[in-house]
Amino acid sequence: MSKENVLKVENVTMQFGGVIAVDNMNLEVDKGEIVSLIGPNGAGKTTAFNVITGVYAPTNGAVYYKGNKIIQNHPQGKMKKLYRGENPVMYTGHHPIAPTPDKITRLGIARTFQNIRLFKSQTVFENILIAKHMLRTSNIFTAAFKLNGKEEAQMRRDSEKLLELMELTDVRNELATSLPYGKQRHLEIARALATKPELLLLDEPAAGMNPQETLELTQFIGRIRDEFGLTIFMIEHHMDLVMEISDRIYVLDFGKPIAEGTPEEIRNNPRVIEAYLGGAQDE
Repeated sequence: MSKENVLKVENVTMQFGGVIAVDNMNLEVDKGEIVSLIGPNGAGKTTAFNVITGVYAPTNGAVYYKGNKIIQNHPQGKMKKLYRGENPVMYTGHHPIAPTPDKITRLGIARTFQNIRLFKSQTVFENILIAKHMLRTSNIFTAAFKLNGKEEAQMRRDSEKLLELMELTDVRNELATSLPYGKQRHLEIARALATKPELLLLDEPAAGMNPQETLELTQFIGRIRDEFGLTIFMIEHHMDLVMEISDRIYVLDFGKPIAEGTPEEIRNNPRVIEAYLGGAQDE
């Protein structure tokens, strides 16, 4: 039985001036998988996430979601002369496709950030409810005449249910920034889930966590994948978490993909050991 492809990154290069942050990246994530993207600091991992979620338009290449092309670009203007990546003319003749992050979210792709970005002056409940508003069908007219009451009530019920599932009900009225670090991470993931994604991108979810918190997060990610029917694409430096939970792993080095495989294959790949894992073990 063939696998259903959810995310496909095709020949994506992201160049800033003369610096190539992502160099001809190709990768795929299939439905229901947990796939990790690893590599040294500065390897281009977050840049890749920013391309996929519409924060950056790629200098070259395309991104597909569930078989549909959602992002596409080619070197233009001054970049025609500056471009140092591969396949410079592959996408010429096609109009650029550059949706904004909110449109990417509406397609069914949500993300978290390496540095937690909660709404600081809002409560835990309000952080989730605000995210729910991404899915609203009401407009200024219906809101002004209070015709959106049923929809608002349903969003509140959905937010309460999500709080319960994420084990955050006891802190629902606390300011988001007053929570312990681990719970702030859970809240950020819960807020992403409030948009009802099919594909969830996690940017270093275990950053700043101690070993116990990392273990709990590993179990948490596996649980939400199963409970919400998610496909998860994750950047992470904690190798215990990556090796425990990933179905497959991609490795970046200086913006260039250098390996792809199962955790066992990556663990024993000499090129990966030299570029990344070996360096981490030597420290």
